[in-house]
Amino acid sequence: MSLFDFAQRETARPLADRMRPRTMDQFLGQEHLVGPGKLLRRAIQADQLTSSIFYGPPGCGKTTLAFVISQTTKGHFERLNAVTSGVGEVRDVIKNAKDRFAMYGQHTYLLLDECHRWNKAQSDSILPAIEEGTIRFIGSTTENPMIAMTPAIVSRCRVFQFFRLKDEDVKQALLQAIADPERGLGQLNVKADDQALDHWVRVAGGDVRTALNALELAALSTPTGEDGIHITLGIAEDSIQQPMLRVDETLYYDMLSAFCKSLRGSDPDAAMLWASRLLYAGCDPKLIIRRMIAHASEDVGLADPQALVQAVSAAKALEVVGLPEARLAMTQAIIYICLAPKSNTVVNAMNLAAADAEQGQLGEVPLYLRDTHYQGHQRLGNGEGYLFPHDFPGHWVKQNYMPDGFEDTVYYRPGQLGFEGKIIMKKHEDEPQ
Repeated sequence: MSLFDFAQRETARPLADRMRPRTMDQFLGQEHLVGPGKLLRRAIQADQLTSSIFYGPPGCGKTTLAFVISQTTKGHFERLNAVTSGVGEVRDVIKNAKDRFAMYGQHTYLLLDECHRWNKAQSDSILPAIEEGTIRFIGSTTENPMIAMTPAIVSRCRVFQFFRLKDEDVKQALLQAIADPERGLGQLNVKADDQALDHWVRVAGGDVRTALNALELAALSTPTGEDGIHITLGIAEDSIQQPMLRVDETLYYDMLSAFCKSLRGSDPDAAMLWASRLLYAGCDPKLIIRRMIAHASEDVGLADPQALVQAVSAAKALEVVGLPEARLAMTQAIIYICLAPKSNTVVNAMNLAAADAEQGQLGEVPLYLRDTHYQGHQRLGNGEGYLFPHDFPGHWVKQNYMPDGFEDTVYYRPGQLGFEGKIIMKKHEDEPQ
């Protein structure tokens, strides 16, 4: 390959790929993993990284850190993609790794992108090599490995969780790309307004690849003026789209969990945000309303019985008018549930009663509580001794409704907030109130 061909190939590569850090000092973000003195940084610097899984959202540096390892290790580095690679390619890598170590004493790293895409058979093909140390496995994935990957692989790897980059890290990456004359856009004399940079940072949402792609598109599509390429806010807005919210199974359940915890925690703003994100991502609004109905009883209960009415009314509104109009009723119910006084006595009572019922040792139904809606029940003694509450003052009379052995059992204990604090329990009182 000629020097000209090499230069052409380099410039043809995307800016995000050209600006990929080559050393630990160039790596941006993830200080909790690669900050000074952190385990992962020490292991990489000592070239002693064991089999690992890098887990996090797109554009946060998982593959970049693997690239840094490939540039700094004395070992051999292989890269496969789980989407296109099968058992045959893995066997070749393992065989070559054994030969390489036997001949030169050189260990082999294997980076597997999208490692969650491997099935059990593919994962099993690599287990012996990981256990024996033939290869040092690095799996890169955007999916929660505890859910999306086989336990056999996960148990043999150390999981490092990556997070979205901070805004200042994304902005620093943009500035470096603009200034770098070798790998970046330094030779083009690009000047980007602060508003343009801030817009890219905001829309990228921690994904540095998205931000650099927008910068490259803006720079290459903007005419060169007397002072170089000037990128305004308008140009920046045209070069990047609002990203579609990625909702895999893990993120869906995480957002739904955050929504439920916001309802329970009486934070209407957070609950509305999580519900809106779920709806924007295309989630079925019925799923959100189901959780609202459940939490209206689970976390509010009799402290404010109207919470359940609001939730069920939102479900009815969705059925009658559909979206987007039903979002009004849903939002009203969300705010009501959040602001209502909280009580978990209903769910506690339900669980206690269910636990006793599941044991199956309730004994016989007392005779006076048994069914009397058939001829001849008197011959069995059914209903004998039953006290009809409406025949007594206050429409109440002290009477045991529990089976034998459970006479003093109490499942429901009212709380002190809202309507529940006003409830007068008559169960163990001799006289009606």
